[in-house]
Amino acid sequence: MIGIYGGTFDPVHYGHLRSALEVKEALDLDEVRFLPCGVPPHRRSPEAPAHLRLRMLELALQDAEPGFRIDARELEREGPSYMMDTLVSLRKEFADRPLCLILGKDAFAGLPSWHRWRELFDQAHMIVMKRPDAPEPVTDEVLAELVRGRRVDDAGALQSRPAGLVHEVEVTRLAIAATRIRQLLRAGKSPRYLLPDPVLDLIREQKLYGDG
Repeated sequence: MIGIYGGTFDPVHYGHLRSALEVKEALDLDEVRFLPCGVPPHRRSPEAPAHLRLRMLELALQDAEPGFRIDARELEREGPSYMMDTLVSLRKEFADRPLCLILGKDAFAGLPSWHRWRELFDQAHMIVMKRPDAPEPVTDEVLAELVRGRRVDDAGALQSRPAGLVHEVEVTRLAIAATRIRQLLRAGKSPRYLLPDPVLDLIREQKLYGDG
C-alpha cells in the first residue's frame, strides 16, 4: 500500500515527519509519498518558492525513514493542485494497488469544499489522523452520509480493495505548525528542534520567512 501525504510544507517540520511515520507503521505501508503542493486551491500561496520547498523536503528526508519518498508531480503540473488530478495520475501507475490519502481531521471534515471531492473515494482510501484529546470537527451531513458504511477499524481491510474505505489512525499530538515557525523567524527567534537542522540551515541561508 502507498500513502499519499500532501501539503505545502512551508516549511516541512517534525510534526509532518512524525505523523507520517506513525501512519506508515500503523498501516504497514510500503511507502509514504510526500507531495508538495504547487498552487493550493483552498489557501493562500506558499511563502517559499516551489524549488526551495522541494529542497527543504529533500533535506528533511535525506536520512529519514526507509520508504519515505518525494513526489513532485504537483509542482510540475500547471494550474491549481487538485488532489483529484493527482490521484488519477497515480492510479494510472498503480492500477490495482491500494492508495491511502493521509489527512488531518480538519482537512477530512472540509472535503466537501474540495474539487470533485466525492470522486476521491473512487481513487483512494481516506486515512484520517486523529490526535488524542482533539475535539471532533464539525462534519458536513453529506460527507457523513457518504462515509457511512465505509469506515473500517481493522487496517487490514484496506488491503482488500484499492480505494473507498475510511480508517482512523491515532497519532502523537505535536503542537508544531509551519505558521508558528514562520512567526518565530520573523521575530528573530529560533525554531530549532521544531524542524530538522538542515532545513533550518537552508532557511537561514536563503533568508526565507523574513529570517536575517
